[in-house]
Amino acid sequence: MEAAAVPRIAVEEARRKVVAGDALLVCAYGDDVKCRQLGLEGSITLSELESRLPALTKDTEIVFYCA
Repeated sequence: MEAAAVPRIAVEEARRKVVAGDALLVCAYGDDVKCRQLGLEGSITLSELESRLPALTKDTEIVFYCA
């Protein structure tokens, strides 16, 4: 079975969506320390995302990044 392609978006589009509150920006590393070192403005860690999951709607856009 082939894995589905992950859609990619431009940095400018991701920033616009996050600033507008239309998407969550999530550091894709599981290590919170590494995420803090590579943190982008407005981003959250995977553990923060996990804690927010119950409150998110199915249509919440999530943008993952790694450096």
